[in-house]
Amino acid sequence: MRKILTIPLLCTALLLAQDLPPEVVPPFVITTERVVVPVTVFDRDNGFVNGIRADQFHLYDNNKEQNIQVDVAYQPISLVVAIESSSHVEGILPQVQKIGNLIAPLVVGDQGEAAIVAFDSRIRTMQDFTSNPDLVTQAVKKIQPGSNANRVVDAVVESARLLNHRPENRRRVILLISETRDLASESRAREALIDLQLANVVLYGVDMSRFVSTLTAPPNEPRPLSQPPTAYTLPGGVPSTPTTVAQTYGGNGGRAEFMPLMVELLKDIKYIFKDNPVELFTKGTGGSEFGFVKQRGLEDAIQRIGEELHSQYVVTYSPNNKLEGGFHQILVEVEGRPDVKRVLTRPGYWLAAKPQ
Repeated sequence: MRKILTIPLLCTALLLAQDLPPEVVPPFVITTERVVVPVTVFDRDNGFVNGIRADQFHLYDNNKEQNIQVDVAYQPISLVVAIESSSHVEGILPQVQKIGNLIAPLVVGDQGEAAIVAFDSRIRTMQDFTSNPDLVTQAVKKIQPGSNANRVVDAVVESARLLNHRPENRRRVILLISETRDLASESRAREALIDLQLANVVLYGVDMSRFVSTLTAPPNEPRPLSQPPTAYTLPGGVPSTPTTVAQTYGGNGGRAEFMPLMVELLKDIKYIFKDNPVELFTKGTGGSEFGFVKQRGLEDAIQRIGEELHSQYVVTYSPNNKLEGGFHQILVEVEGRPDVKRVLTRPGYWLAAKPQ
């Protein structure tokens, strides 16, 4: 009997199909006629399933089957490695500095290229895109700890901007090695997610252990007073500035724009945006999230990401229902392969309705 395995693709964005207030800008906006869908297929042991024929894939866009193309030719990778360099991770950074020589052979592969970005309170491009593995290794080794700020969201926005200038026939990937929390970003997670989607970027997160970084981080030095003591009043609590309000509750101090993102599987969307934007980015782009404490764990995560990237199927299609405005949920089925247990890909996209 023919067996079809259907894997619903669940993510924070699924409730975007609900009605949104007019002032809310949806987090997935597709302006291209082609939708790119990287697909990773896993077996029961969480291994990668290879050798699936193109005709065994079925893709549904808002429950309408699409005429898809499954690329069998290898597409070279453009990779941005964004590495946190704040003082919080000073004790972990020496481990990260050792993995530069793994990026080219394990992740980038043949005909690929990589750029290196470091971030704390600044976003610095340590190495522009290059196919020279020695330059990548040297750039990672040069990263040194800086301030106690950790602009994760801003670093993702800058990485997506760099990738957006690469040729469209290249696979665009961000490898984010950082803590999961964000400190002092000016951009918002929703805007960063828009940039990732528009640039067809898949983000993989390798999370630095917050427990280890807290134990190994140097104590914060008090900042010198910029005004004489008589100019200060006794604080009654944290000042309510635009920055603190936005970091705590979301843009403009309101949560209304985040409410449509509430889904049953992810009860606290505030937590995702504020304390773990990395989880939002990985699930929202079809990537994966890993963690490490020791050097071997970091190396294993890099190897696993490389294996996943080089085991993916790239599915593209032009939606036959592009007149339907709103959120388009993507559903993938694999036919005739009982060894398939799980399918991972992007959850969907937002399509602006075309004028009649």
